[in-house]
Amino acid sequence: MNPAFLPEGHARAGEHRVADFLAATAARAGLDVEFQDVLPNRSNLLARLSPPKTAKHRVLLAPHMDTVDGNDAQFLPLKKDGKLFGRGACDTKGSVAAMLSALSDLARSGKGPGETEIIFAGLVDEENAQMGSRAFTKRRIKADLAIVGEPTCLQVITAHKGSLWLKLETRGKSVHGSVPELGKNAVHEMAKVVEVLETEYADQIQRRRHPLLGTPTVSVGSIIGGTQANIVPDRCTIMVDRRTLPGETEGGVRREIQALLREKKLKAVLLNGKTEPCLPLETNPRSPMVARFLESIGQSKPLGVRYFCDAAVLARGGIPSIAFGPGDIAQAHTANEWIAIDSLNDAKRMLVRFLEALP
Repeated sequence: MNPAFLPEGHARAGEHRVADFLAATAARAGLDVEFQDVLPNRSNLLARLSPPKTAKHRVLLAPHMDTVDGNDAQFLPLKKDGKLFGRGACDTKGSVAAMLSALSDLARSGKGPGETEIIFAGLVDEENAQMGSRAFTKRRIKADLAIVGEPTCLQVITAHKGSLWLKLETRGKSVHGSVPELGKNAVHEMAKVVEVLETEYADQIQRRRHPLLGTPTVSVGSIIGGTQANIVPDRCTIMVDRRTLPGETEGGVRREIQALLREKKLKAVLLNGKTEPCLPLETNPRSPMVARFLESIGQSKPLGVRYFCDAAVLARGGIPSIAFGPGDIAQAHTANEWIAIDSLNDAKRMLVRFLEALP
């Protein structure tokens, strides 16, 4: 599990046990294995199938190895009615299994492409700050295509929304609850801010539309203010989830929110973020290797999704990137997360067919 969602020292924290298992599996198949250090005790796993001569092309198979939190029962896999149940089965252990199995089979068969290097890149930390994919791009490894493992129902995704988490704060004056008129209630002021964001601002951004992604969205996900009932609160904060379209920037979003708050004479401070923004993805479906993969799986038109993934990070690093994998995002992070076993087999078959035909 991603350590960001766990107490320090939790027994299930980190991806290292998954990475070690995958490294041993890849080595048995004859793949070249290396670990790329990202964070303490957290490393990306790279498993390569290299051509006999200098590679002229490179393709990445890039699922993430971390999952979100879950109870003990969710870590006991259950096979029932053609489905495999368990935490991470859909998001994205299914993609991990299909991608590494496809590459391992290719290595054993000796039918690998003659001029293309294929790298399985098991990435860490996608569920939190994407430190795995960000570390990978810093190595400046060039590639013609990155297939990022996500539960897309075996459809190629060339566009997805970005995700900005914004923190706003209102400040007041604390007094005894029996004389509230002598103070200033920060929660009351924030209530006005929330109302404006969820109504007027939401309506404002709905005027923008992307052909694959629809419109941007805004959602106030948390509010914290006050300490007890008989103290007028002097501080209140909210966390806002803002889903962005290609072309929208963090700076632009911040400016338009600040302008609206000034217009409404609301005194809320938009605090600085501590993490890098999660940018939207828009990959050209006519890019040669993307078009080749679309044709290989028999898909005529690209699709877009609302959620964010590592594809945008890799694309920003200069690699044409798409999302593809078995499973449905509707099952991700749910209490009874599952993936259909048939979809795992189909994903592996589709990947093998594409990889075998590479130059």
